[in-house]
Amino acid sequence: MKIENPTPLQWRFSQRAQKLQSSAIREILKITMRPEIISFAGGLPSPATFPVEQLKVAFDKILSEQGKVALQYGPTDGYGPLREWVANSLSTNGAKIMANQVMMTSGSQQGLDLLGKVLIDEDSKVLVETPSYLGALQAFSLYGPEFVSVPSDEGGLIPETVATLGQGARMLYALPNFQNPTGRTLSVERRHALVDICARLGLPLIEDDPYGALSYRAEPLPKMLSMNPGGVIYMGSFSKILTPGIRLGYVVAPRPLIEKLEQAKQATDLHTAQLTQMVVYETIKDGFLDQHIPTIRKLYSDQCDAMLDALKTYFPSGTSWTKPEGGMFIWVTLPKHIDSVKLLAEAVEQHVAFVPGGPFYGNTPEQHTLRLSFVTVPPAKIREGIERLGKLIASKI
Repeated sequence: MKIENPTPLQWRFSQRAQKLQSSAIREILKITMRPEIISFAGGLPSPATFPVEQLKVAFDKILSEQGKVALQYGPTDGYGPLREWVANSLSTNGAKIMANQVMMTSGSQQGLDLLGKVLIDEDSKVLVETPSYLGALQAFSLYGPEFVSVPSDEGGLIPETVATLGQGARMLYALPNFQNPTGRTLSVERRHALVDICARLGLPLIEDDPYGALSYRAEPLPKMLSMNPGGVIYMGSFSKILTPGIRLGYVVAPRPLIEKLEQAKQATDLHTAQLTQMVVYETIKDGFLDQHIPTIRKLYSDQCDAMLDALKTYFPSGTSWTKPEGGMFIWVTLPKHIDSVKLLAEAVEQHVAFVPGGPFYGNTPEQHTLRLSFVTVPPAKIREGIERLGKLIASKI
C-alpha cells in the first residue's frame, strides 16, 4: 500500500549529534583524491609498506585451519594470544603488563571514543597538548568536556604547567613520540616529570603511541607506561606498522578501567573482528615486525630528509618548521598575518594540499600554522610541491 501525501520527517537530532563536525582532514582528503594534486595532507601510511603477501598467507592459513573460529563472534576484550603478545611487548624496564590489562579495539580511534565515553562528563576538564591530535579532540568533544590546553614549546608539552592546570581534571592526553601534528618528541626528563606530576595529582595520563616504532635514527625512548603502570593508559595501533585497513588498535590500562571500557565496547560493537585479530597474530607472532619496521623507518626517513631539504631551499625567511626524529609529520609556522585556511584554497589551485593548523587546537587556534605529511609522496614530488608552496607563501610576505 502506498501512503498518500506523507508528512516529511522532521529530524530531531540529539544535542550531542548537533555538536558533531566533520574532520577537517577528511574533508581535505576529498580534494586530494584528484590525481593532479600533490598532497601533504593525509596522515596516511605509505601503501609501499603494506605487507600484502604476508597478510595473504596469514589469511589463507587462518581460514584454512581455523576458519570456523575466526568467522565466529569473539570475546569483547579481544583474541587471547594477540593480547598476550601485546602485554609481553610492553613488559619492559621492570614493568610487568598482564594480558588482562589489554583490550583490543577497532582502530585506536575507537579507543579514544571509549575513553571519552567512560571518563568524561559534561564540562569535565580534559588536558590536551598545544596543539593536539585532531582525532582525539573530535572523539572527546562529543562528550562535552572543557578542554584545557597545556603550554608547549619546541620540546613538546611543558610538564611543570600541569601541576596547576591538572587540578580537578579527568585526564591528560598526550602523544610523546613524533607527535601528530608537530612531529615533536618528549624528552626522557620531561616524561619522568610528567608521570611524577600526574601521579601526585591522581590524574590519569593517556599515552597515545601510534608512531613510537617509527624512530629514524635511534631506539624509541622509554614509554611512560613503564614508569607508572598503575596511572598511565597506553594506546597502540597496528595501522602504522602493518596497515590501517585492518582497523586494529589496543588500550592498556589498570583492570578497573579495562572493565568499564569492555562494558562500553559491548554496547558499541560487541567485539573487534576476530578474523583480523587472528590474522595479525599469525603475521607477527614469529618476529616479522623486527624485519618489517626497519624498512618503514628507512623509507620515511629518506622522505623526511627530502622534505626538510626542500623546505630549507624553497621556504622564505619568516617561516619555521619542526625537524622530526621519526613519524610522519612536519609542523610549519608562518608569519602571523598569513591564514593557512585561505592559503590552502590558493595552494589547491597550484595543485598542492596540506592541513591548516587551526583545527588541532583545543582552545585558541593559531591560524598561521599548518601540517605537512611526507610519507606518501616520492622525493621528486615532495620537492616540486614544496617549491610551489614556498613561492605562494613568499608572495604574501
